[in-house]
Amino acid sequence: MPTSSVALDGAAIDGGLYTDVTDIARDTHWLNEPVAVFTDYGMGLFAVFLLFAWWRARREESTVMAAVLSIPFAVVLAYVFNSGIKNFFEEPRPCRALPHAYLVEACPPVDDYAFPSNHTTVAFAFTAAFFLIDKRLGAVALLVAAVMGTSRVYVGAHYPHDVAVGAVVGTIAALIIAVLGRRLLTPLVERLRGGALRPLLAA
Repeated sequence: MPTSSVALDGAAIDGGLYTDVTDIARDTHWLNEPVAVFTDYGMGLFAVFLLFAWWRARREESTVMAAVLSIPFAVVLAYVFNSGIKNFFEEPRPCRALPHAYLVEACPPVDDYAFPSNHTTVAFAFTAAFFLIDKRLGAVALLVAAVMGTSRVYVGAHYPHDVAVGAVVGTIAALIIAVLGRRLLTPLVERLRGGALRPLLAA
């Protein structure tokens, strides 16, 4: 398959900042394992936040429950959109462009592109959608999302710009889809709350 004519040279954008961060990882071996575990499994925290939001929404108006139910759609579509951007720009992973940089995480396959970061996109998609429901929950999610994005550079998987753009893509996509989803799903939630699914949708 021919390579993209618009393939990004990530190292030329912020390769120096990337190696600054991976040098920190090299000098903090004691932190490598905790960050590696978090970057692999930390996304599960957003599933916990989603369950919490659903449980609370059972006592709220139908618009709130509709907003919660729209979150999975917002996140999945943000991920799909981000993957399309990845395949268009085909930015090689920094571990290939800067092979001497310190890595905590193994270098992905050649066709697993770097720009933008899927982990960060998903984390910020969740976060943006949570802010539409509860600002305090959104603030907690934002902290976790920021740590997730930082961890992707720390382990050597992404350049900083991969993370920054992933955060923007996830936020914008999720806000648009979540707002539309809330409007479309509210009438359905109101109907279902009067039927057999009431225990799942209302307290």
